[in-house]
Amino acid sequence: MTRQKTYNTFSKHGDVSMRMYDIIKTKREGGQLSDAEIKFFINGFTDGTIPDYQASALLMAICINGMNDRETSVLTKAMIASGDTIDLSRFGRLSADKHSTGGVGDKTSIIVAPTVAALGGKVAKMSGRGLGHTGGTVDKLESIPGYRVSLSDDEFLSQADKVGVAIIGQTADLTPADKKLYALRDVTATIDSIPLIASSIMSKKIAAGSENIVLDVKYGSGAFMKTPEDAVLLAEKMVDIGKRFNRHTAALISDMNTPLGTEIGNSLEVKEAVGVLKGEVRNDLRDVSISLAGKMVSLIFGTSEEEGSRRAAEAIDNGSAYEKMLEWVSAQGGDISYIKDTSKFPMAKITHEIKATESGYISFTDAELIGTASTLLGAGRKNKGDPIDHSAGISMFKKRGDRVDIGDTVMLLHTNDESSLKSAEELCSGAIKYSEEVPPFVPHIYKTVE
Repeated sequence: MTRQKTYNTFSKHGDVSMRMYDIIKTKREGGQLSDAEIKFFINGFTDGTIPDYQASALLMAICINGMNDRETSVLTKAMIASGDTIDLSRFGRLSADKHSTGGVGDKTSIIVAPTVAALGGKVAKMSGRGLGHTGGTVDKLESIPGYRVSLSDDEFLSQADKVGVAIIGQTADLTPADKKLYALRDVTATIDSIPLIASSIMSKKIAAGSENIVLDVKYGSGAFMKTPEDAVLLAEKMVDIGKRFNRHTAALISDMNTPLGTEIGNSLEVKEAVGVLKGEVRNDLRDVSISLAGKMVSLIFGTSEEEGSRRAAEAIDNGSAYEKMLEWVSAQGGDISYIKDTSKFPMAKITHEIKATESGYISFTDAELIGTASTLLGAGRKNKGDPIDHSAGISMFKKRGDRVDIGDTVMLLHTNDESSLKSAEELCSGAIKYSEEVPPFVPHIYKTVE
């Protein structure tokens, strides 16, 4: 039997004697891959000369045996080199970006970006769409009539320069290797690998060009990392990658056992974010947003984290962050009358109350179950490309630590699809746990990794 040469030797990618078979075998046996082997794999997989079945085998070997810091850094660099990069050097030290590892009710980018811009930062950011129980910033912004999530390169950079904020969807030209790898990881049970997660996130962030990168690494039921310890490990890996690429990088480890804020769903979350910027909402969402914005400010201007957070809170309290949001949304084509008067956002036709079944204290509200329920109601998508209902979602009236009596409304479901209510109600009811005693306080930010 003759081995197919195209699957094993690739002269256009370097050493003609290099074979994918040997690379898989090395990692399967716990060995370290050379820089050349990692580049060979990424180049060949991106251009299609390495088939999915061999790529899947290597991904599984990496998932089982891991990668050291050098391997992870080289993997990141190879994925960056697979596509275009954005040059933000015109902004010098002022350019800043933020990434969340995914959560439920996490609309912090909508608050953080204009807050940092109001203080002199330049936030030129590419964001993703939601999938599964986690929401996406682009979907939320699209609930604002007229908002353009696609801009030309010149428009993107010009707006970031003039306004200080531009947030668009991720482009296909940025890290195409990561896009292909992620699609394969999604169907081969190789998502939950710290080196693969870290290189995926950081390749996009570094290719996007910002000098300063703040990572919001979630832990808990609604996050990839279920424990704070695992979240710290992921954060340390990503911060290390950032520093290897000479980016000022820091990570905040934050709790995602319970949804962030009170609203889950696209236009509902935009309304809550606007409420924070107007000074009308003062809750955990505000606190986490100030912490993230404060860390970005501290990286940009070299201040302490405490001073950065003080400045961020001041920008919200004096209204300059809200005014910056109006300027940003208007520049990107959005109808700012919806920001000025959020009651203009369409509401779902059907609402349904979830009531407390016990008296006492809410001890736990499972973020993953609530996020899944929101998806069923129409706020998210099960598969990439599925349509979403911007008005669908969940409002939380009671959260962990709140006192309730039997019959009190804990959540309000919003949907235009009555057939989804029963399943969503079962999930939400199962997400609530009660206790007779006040549950222990859990800080919103577990720690900072720098």
